[in-house]
Parts: sequence; C-alpha cells; structure tokens
Amino acid sequence: MDILLKPIVTEKLTAQAEKLNRYGFVVSRRANKIQIKKAVEDMYGVTVENVNTMVYAGKNKSRYTRTGIIEGRKNSFKKAIVTLAQGETIDFYSNI
Repeated sequence: MDILLKPIVTEKLTAQAEKLNRYGFVVSRRANKIQIKKAVEDMYGVTVENVNTMVYAGKNKSRYTRTGIIEGRKNSFKKAIVTLAQGETIDFYSNI
C-alpha cells in the first residue's frame, strides 16, 4: 500500500515548516498515524515527533458553460501534518 501520495506545498504549510517544523502530506485513507510516521522516516531519513491527521469530505461542484451546467464531485482525501524533531528539515525541491 502506497502511504504517502504527495506533499502539500502551500503558503500556510511553508510558513509552518519554517517556524514550527511541520510538513503536510496527502496520504492514503487507510493509513494510520504509525504507518505515516514510519513512511516519512523511511522516505526522508528524518525523526518524526508527532503526526496529526484529518479527513476532508468530497464536495459537490458545478459550473456554468455555454452548453449547460456541468456538475461533478471532488474526491475526499486524508491529510497528515507531520512535526519533525528539532533541527531536522525536509527539502521537497531537491529532486528538481
């Protein structure tokens, strides 16, 4: 099971990474905190102190076009906020 799907890079989480040493990831809905902690430690070689998770519900979306109304639904997802040990960082841009 692939646990870490993608990192979340937003202004808010970038500020938290600089001040509070927290990083965000979109994770598998079936993953628990222990699995998320192990996956981050294995992938990035850091020490994780704390993991907070939250599940976002999918939302109905609609837009008006020339041919009529298009309706759809955004997927639900699980997000994890990972707090690292003091002095450790994750560089998401090193692979570019």
